[in-house]
Amino acid sequence: MTDREYHDLITHYEDAGRIMRTRLEILNQKLNRGPKEEQASCGPVHNIQWRIKAKESVEEKLKRMGLLDTSINAKDYLQDICGIRVICYFVKDIYDMADSLKRQADLVVMKEKDYIASPKPNGYRSYHIVVGVPIYCLDSMEYFPVETQFRTISMDFWASMEHRICYKKNITHKEEVREELLGYAETLKKIEERFETYNELHIEKAGS
Repeated sequence: MTDREYHDLITHYEDAGRIMRTRLEILNQKLNRGPKEEQASCGPVHNIQWRIKAKESVEEKLKRMGLLDTSINAKDYLQDICGIRVICYFVKDIYDMADSLKRQADLVVMKEKDYIASPKPNGYRSYHIVVGVPIYCLDSMEYFPVETQFRTISMDFWASMEHRICYKKNITHKEEVREELLGYAETLKKIEERFETYNELHIEKAGS
């Protein structure tokens, strides 16, 4: 894949990413349940991050899939060229955001994975959804996938640390470390659930 082909490939994914970020920011405002004097800080979203997969990453993933590293194969087989990570405060916020997103009639849900209800064996938790975003050209419309990951702050902390530690090539006692990290995932889950009880009390008080 040439640099020119890569640039032409990602242009529409960048457009789709901008549209999705705007939708998510609007949903964050609409789902704000706090009292008026606290509305600036009471939305479900802590922050939103996004990225476009680099040319080298696109080529490497296609090769791992046994495909030629062409822009056509990238468009046909990859759904994570544009990725967004939404960090929420609580698990309920994640489901509220995801459900609201899925109700938007012009978006197409292409894939869903709920690793909160069913965590990965290593303890990883997150909610993944790939949504097709309509991009209009002069005389046509086409859907471009955007992979969105919803995590709480504690899920993101754990996933970042697990990736940093476990993907080191020279790590020793890897299995013992993985077992320890699995325990930390469970501990963070319990802390998160405890914090969520305070959030529910806050919502009840605000609505009373």
